[in-house]
Amino acid sequence: MARRNDQRRAALVDAAIEVLAREGARGLTFRAVDAEAAVPAGTASNYFASRDDLFTQAGARVYERLQPDETTIAHQRSAGRDRETYVTLMRELVGRVASFRTGYLALLELRLEATRRPELRTVLTQRVRADVDANISHHEASGLPGDATAVKLLMLTLNWLIVEQLTLPDVFTQAEQEQLVTAAVERIVGAE
Repeated sequence: MARRNDQRRAALVDAAIEVLAREGARGLTFRAVDAEAAVPAGTASNYFASRDDLFTQAGARVYERLQPDETTIAHQRSAGRDRETYVTLMRELVGRVASFRTGYLALLELRLEATRRPELRTVLTQRVRADVDANISHHEASGLPGDATAVKLLMLTLNWLIVEQLTLPDVFTQAEQEQLVTAAVERIVGAE
């Protein structure tokens, strides 16, 4: 029977994210999570039914932590409705996602692991699809230029830019990254 202390469970899942980012999927063990969370040995096994359960909950938690806070959402709602504002919003997005480095790296590990774990693939597929749909809905309600296809193309483009930034940070300078975000918005969104 899994334990119900939600605060402890969240700390263990956050520790799992750190382990995934640092050691990869093979390094994600209950013992490694216990050590990372600085809890007694055996604690994680009391909270998760299996290693698959731990993978699945880590995948869901990364997305929870990547959600913008209320201040960011309020700022986005009050921003302009032109391409220049869109560029600013996309730069903020890239910065916010990249600032949760371990979460994004753990997510990459989880995506690779999902090719071997159907339950994890299902969870991540549902979560990513919901994220795509939410971004499209937000975009349509925002009045920003561009359509659903533009939103999807920007997500794909900027996700790879984030991968470069986190895994090979010297490929593009900060100025180049900003220019690439601007060019992506200008070319994908098109004229207003």
